[in-house]
Amino acid sequence: MVRTIPVRPYRPGDEENRRRAPSRFATTDGTGNTGAIMTLHILRLGTLRLPGEGTRIGAVRHPPRGVRKERYAAEDWFDIWYPDLAPSAELVSKARAARTEKEWSAFVRSFRAEMNEPAARRTLDLLAALSQDANFSIGCYCEEESRCHRSVLRELLADRGALIG
Repeated sequence: MVRTIPVRPYRPGDEENRRRAPSRFATTDGTGNTGAIMTLHILRLGTLRLPGEGTRIGAVRHPPRGVRKERYAAEDWFDIWYPDLAPSAELVSKARAARTEKEWSAFVRSFRAEMNEPAARRTLDLLAALSQDANFSIGCYCEEESRCHRSVLRELLADRGALIG
């Protein structure tokens, strides 16, 4: 019989639990397999980590200002910086300047076009596939997801069959 044992959520700096971060539970048979559904979370960087959130990917053009590299994970920004999932510098400016729905829609079309480039498409396909077997998160700094590129990433990943929590 396999008994499920709750594991403390990963906290930055806790290397023992870091090895278990992809799963919120461990089993006594040592497999770590509880039949739990793995998911991808879309979130705001800098917020407290969710239990079992897994690796946090920063889909941002620039790392946080005034934060030393070794503090990114410890301060709940991200574990991996991956600017390839962020809009180009020109599109970031376009998004920040968008005041109307028409301007925002123009940004979304342009960002979708960037994410339709071969390398970006392969990255999105990879992340969608990984969401079937692992917990991880993708985020940005924006306060409002509906006016952030992560809302577009959410749609693009969902279209590829990603399990989004």
